[in-house]
Amino acid sequence: MAIVPPQFVVPAHAQVPVSDHLRHMQPIPPSRMFLVKQGLRKFRQRHPNRPAYDASQGDGGASLPGVPREVLDRAAALQAQKGTGYTMPYGTPEFRQAIAEAYWRFSPEVGWGPENIVATVGGRDGLVKAYQAALALGHGREGDVVVTSAVPWISYNWGPYGVGANVVRAAGDEAQAWAYTPEGLAETFDLVARSGRKVAMLVITSPDNPTGRVLPLETQIALGRWALEHGAAFVLYDWIYHHVSDQGPSDINALLAAFDPDQRERVMVLDGATKALGASNIRIGWLTAGAEVIRFIVARASHAVIPPYYAQAVLLAALELGYTQSARNIVEPTSQSRAWLRAFLAQHNLRFIIGQGYYAFIHVGTWLQARGWADTEPLGQYFAEEHGLAVVPGVFFSPAGGQWIRFSYALPLARTQGAAQRLLEALNALTA
Repeated sequence: MAIVPPQFVVPAHAQVPVSDHLRHMQPIPPSRMFLVKQGLRKFRQRHPNRPAYDASQGDGGASLPGVPREVLDRAAALQAQKGTGYTMPYGTPEFRQAIAEAYWRFSPEVGWGPENIVATVGGRDGLVKAYQAALALGHGREGDVVVTSAVPWISYNWGPYGVGANVVRAAGDEAQAWAYTPEGLAETFDLVARSGRKVAMLVITSPDNPTGRVLPLETQIALGRWALEHGAAFVLYDWIYHHVSDQGPSDINALLAAFDPDQRERVMVLDGATKALGASNIRIGWLTAGAEVIRFIVARASHAVIPPYYAQAVLLAALELGYTQSARNIVEPTSQSRAWLRAFLAQHNLRFIIGQGYYAFIHVGTWLQARGWADTEPLGQYFAEEHGLAVVPGVFFSPAGGQWIRFSYALPLARTQGAAQRLLEALNALTA
């Protein structure tokens, strides 16, 4: 009987080098997004007969009706037909084909198809896979940089860091909702270079979370081209909110056609049903990317997270019914609330950013000064506990957002109106 000696799985030249950098990394804090509602419990205990308002929600499945019942039932029928065996690490062939042909409707000119799609377990899973691909296939190094906006979604601060990338928040002008500019990106890329690092990925989000800012597609393209031409390995377009828009969804064919074939392979697009369908707990997203990126992600997913079929079936069922029809439960009340809230905030001379998506970003610096608060963290607690209104303090996103709050209007119109009136009441009480 042969005795097998111990051996490394990969040869010496391919082994992960020993480093103690994990010992020196900053602990990744849990997201405080899930804590903002706790103050509402105290308010409800003290005021059981008074309504409370949750304007912190990024979850249309909780604050709005979410996925229509007929879509869920059809998905359940598809699941019963499919059975409960594994799908492929990229999802199912039917899912890939549906995204390519019925959802994106790829033009033959861009040369992409089902093989450029990989299903993910929601947006966060898709992002982690994208970061890993950008590091490995870009400059081939840990420690390189993912560039985000100056006030990014909370998890953009920490998701890349957890898989070996550093994060740099780009230069930005508050008066322009911290939108990227070539000048600001040049300053940012210079900082990265001076640190001895390279840009693995630039993230472009539109509509934006938390600000709601929207960038015209032509601007998104120009920024992406600038980044690739100045050393970024990849550009990721986060379009997770683009269906929740008065202008309708973004045109992926126009995006991809604007890049030459080599550059196109370095473009990724993140999308999903979590926002447009209110399918937060169903966890279905998809990455659209070049062939090498997809192969990399699929190989690793085969040893890690494989997307469940039911989530894919929800998307397939929504496309059968008609995606616009399926999204009406979310898109229509959000649009009504957006229009009303924009007028309300202007009427009361509040400084705000409100583009598309789910959120308004509201400046509250005057009221912070009245209380001597340095940023919006104590204000968020005060709103929830004393006035029954949950919002997200802007400082949770970054120091640049410290004078702002994120107010979600992914609510029925009457709830948005009540929450906005409560906001005004709470602010007035600070200076009474």
